[in-house]
Amino acid sequence: MPVRIGSTALLLSAAFALPAWAQNGMLATAPLREIHSDGVKSLLESQVAALSGLVPGAQVGKDDLQAAADKLVQSGLFAKVRYNFQSRTDGVVLTFHVEEAPRVPAYFDNLPWFADSELNDAIRKQLPFYDGSLPEAGSIVDQAAEALGQFLAAHGLQASVEHQAVASSTGDGSVQQFHITAEALHIATLQFSDPALNSSRAVQQQLEELRGKPYSRIAIDMFLTEQIRPAFLQKGFLRAKLGPPEVRLTGNPNQKLPEQIPVYVPINPGAVYHFKGVEWSGNNVLSSITLTHTVALKSGDIADGMAIEAAWERIREEYGRRGYIQTKIDPAATYDDQAHAIAYNVRIDEGKLFRMRSMVITGLSPTAEKYLREAWPIPQNELFDKARYEEFLTKLQAHSAELFKELPVHYDEVGHWLQADETKGTVDVLLDFK
Repeated sequence: MPVRIGSTALLLSAAFALPAWAQNGMLATAPLREIHSDGVKSLLESQVAALSGLVPGAQVGKDDLQAAADKLVQSGLFAKVRYNFQSRTDGVVLTFHVEEAPRVPAYFDNLPWFADSELNDAIRKQLPFYDGSLPEAGSIVDQAAEALGQFLAAHGLQASVEHQAVASSTGDGSVQQFHITAEALHIATLQFSDPALNSSRAVQQQLEELRGKPYSRIAIDMFLTEQIRPAFLQKGFLRAKLGPPEVRLTGNPNQKLPEQIPVYVPINPGAVYHFKGVEWSGNNVLSSITLTHTVALKSGDIADGMAIEAAWERIREEYGRRGYIQTKIDPAATYDDQAHAIAYNVRIDEGKLFRMRSMVITGLSPTAEKYLREAWPIPQNELFDKARYEEFLTKLQAHSAELFKELPVHYDEVGHWLQADETKGTVDVLLDFK
């Protein structure tokens, strides 16, 4: 029968007739002869067995097998676990059928004393299968944090290590962040290996948001992603490597770090890439010629990464104007590292066509609601133009007087939602004034 553990269904089955010890409510046990597993991709069969806590040769009963399967689920390494066993005259052969859970990269936020390689080695010492990635939750992540705590203690640092799955600073998925709750170190200065960045007045002004703040690698990486990388992308440095940040100190390495620490960020811009072209698929509403014109880059042009990203957004907007509010753009880049060129294969999922159905307004007086409905730009049953909808929201957020015909209306914010009915191809607009 299915047994649910947390959010994971654990299916238990027996491949053969149950032996007497399993039929009699655990009145007896049997020796465990072999442990097998299938479905594993990044773990060895022996590692799965070790994670289960079972040992060949031990006396086991039905509850022991259940507990072992539970333990695998609780590790966080497996999205699904089921098992079956075969009863033999000399004992039991157990097989786990597993599906591994997704993993995310480990990320060390405020441990500037050590290189990532040292911290990864500390985790690997306790978890031999560790490859730099971990599940988003589970006992394995707790063990990784414990390993880091023991490593820090061995180097004279008493600190509690916490972990949390957070969004990557690059916007690409999540990371498993490890953070210590010790007395905070603060950023005294931040220098780049690129002299142009060090001498840039704009960059130095932007650095004020980091100077004097507690040292946080994720904060520094976010700064690099949002403030520094765009300038490189605009110039075609699509594979610029920024960081990781380093703490460079002189003097006795065994002494405690000062509270104010200098941070150094290596910059490797790499090669300038040129635009090679785009191939489109999945598009019917907009022709490939129209889409190519929207990109506004010709073959051989410097591949302005920011302009390319803006082109994908313009295409989404163009579909949105035509009532396709759920269009998905999936660009796949192909790098030619010898020619320093980049080409794209862009898959478009246009989605359904939507029309305006109704608008629900809360938080306004009847008169104000009447004026607002009169100002609403999309008539019922017309194609839902997302651009006109967003222009209307902009006027609301700016408290535009034209919407309410001089009627004094006071609100601090407007909650706004689109409720799409895919079956009917209609959209309801919900506005909540507070």
